[in-house]
Amino acid sequence: MKITVVGAGAVGATCADNIARKELAEELILLDIREGFAEGKAIDMMQTSALLGFDTKIKGVTNDYASTADSSVVIITSGLPRKPGMTREELIGTNAGIVKGVTENILKYSPNTIFIVVSNPMDTMNYLTLKTSGLPKNRILGMGGALDSARFKYYLSQELSCSPSDLNAVVIGGHGDTTMIPLIRHATWNSIPVTNFLTPEQQEKVVSSTMVGGATLTKLIGTSAWYAPGAGTMAMVESIVRDEKRLISTGVYLEGEYKQQDISLVVPVVIGKNGWEQIVDFSLTDSEQETFNKSAEAVRGMNQVLSDSNFI
Repeated sequence: MKITVVGAGAVGATCADNIARKELAEELILLDIREGFAEGKAIDMMQTSALLGFDTKIKGVTNDYASTADSSVVIITSGLPRKPGMTREELIGTNAGIVKGVTENILKYSPNTIFIVVSNPMDTMNYLTLKTSGLPKNRILGMGGALDSARFKYYLSQELSCSPSDLNAVVIGGHGDTTMIPLIRHATWNSIPVTNFLTPEQQEKVVSSTMVGGATLTKLIGTSAWYAPGAGTMAMVESIVRDEKRLISTGVYLEGEYKQQDISLVVPVVIGKNGWEQIVDFSLTDSEQETFNKSAEAVRGMNQVLSDSNFI
């Protein structure tokens, strides 16, 4: 099996490193537009194989899409972070051009691949990838929900003084500080609702911390996170490659589910060898549904930039 990671920056390289260590592919292609950058990252990672004991072959290439031919899974991490003074529309316009070009070039050589979109704004880039590719909707997945849910579990574990691996907790909605919805009502600690252990104040603290989880890290380290996004992407790839049928919050195209149409948002889905295979309905309360609808409207506002700029 071949897997391709487009973008050899911190997130892309971490994705590749995690995938190689798990031996999820025989061959892993790392592609970047910067001359020699992906090649150097690939050599560095390959030189760890004797120490870590993995046999995945990692190859770095500079803008050589022919090397990605017949990839079963393609991860798109390429794009620019928002810079000071840059408007939301400018960020979307810049990254939309990059993601659209990547999608078109990948499909020339891997017409039946499964895409995992990491590039931001993720909901809008996921929607763009679906519209550009023309692939069945189950083959386009957005990573952000896996990351947000991992952050949710982290903050819960801090309040509960427990292992994050003993927790089940999901985030839905848009992948953004003001659009994500941590569903604390559904969160459990080894099947027991976490609300049995946390005061309302603690619950609000966890939810608030989760929603600004990305911004918190950006403030602390001066750039976006990469370890957790890389791990979140790897978990999705593993569920596809090994047909694990894991339930993971994922950006997917909705056609009536959760009362939304023609939009990509994060909801719980089952991930297997065919991509996402089932959307799981969490039966939202009226209040949760109202919040979800507001999240959808915010994402639609960003998606409108794609139409206004003739990307779709």
